[in-house]
Amino acid sequence: MRRVLAAALAALALAACSEDRAEPTTVFAASSLTIPFEEIAEDREVSFSFDGSSGLVDQLAGGAPADVLATADQRTMDRAVELGLVEGEPTMFATNRLVLVTPPDNPAGVTGLDGSLDGAKLVVCAPEVPCGDASARLAERAGVELDPVSEETKVTDVLGKVIAGEADAGLVYFTDARGAGDEVHVIEMPEATEEPNTYWIAAVAGGDPERAAGFIRLVGNSGPVLERHGFGPRA
Repeated sequence: MRRVLAAALAALALAACSEDRAEPTTVFAASSLTIPFEEIAEDREVSFSFDGSSGLVDQLAGGAPADVLATADQRTMDRAVELGLVEGEPTMFATNRLVLVTPPDNPAGVTGLDGSLDGAKLVVCAPEVPCGDASARLAERAGVELDPVSEETKVTDVLGKVIAGEADAGLVYFTDARGAGDEVHVIEMPEATEEPNTYWIAAVAGGDPERAAGFIRLVGNSGPVLERHGFGPRA
């Protein structure tokens, strides 16, 4: 009887250890999702990789393992679909918009996407990433030609250069500007609300479908968290 009990206890201990060693859900997500996604998953076993959306797709195409991909625009998710990197139908789960940010004292006197940018050190995202594509479309809509001194692959790097005083202005997402608080001065642009960025999420081909489905479902039920961090609802 004692041997049976000991064997049962050993089996339970082994099962518990196996659960402790369970693989986390690996999520590749746009850098602008860092704060809300970390909050959404704070009680879950999730391993995040935050980067520019196009860079994440490049990593997946190169064989990087992941369960979930979340991008900051549809164009990048469409590319992932075309490359066969995701399975099932991607889901749109949030929206965002661009704003101009300057240092708190706005030394260059920037007022918007207008002549006030002449001579100002402007930083934007590179055209291959969602925020860069959105910046180009926004400039076209406003009828201005941007002349940036730097193009970054992550929106957080654009914000960082403005905060560090290395730029007079930068085009970033509203959510990133909001997260920076009083470290930046925010200039809203009416044109930016006409065509917001849409955020998409999908299971990665070759990943764990059960873990992916669980995280995607979690994000779908986390609208209040996303909205609290400045994201708009599904368009």
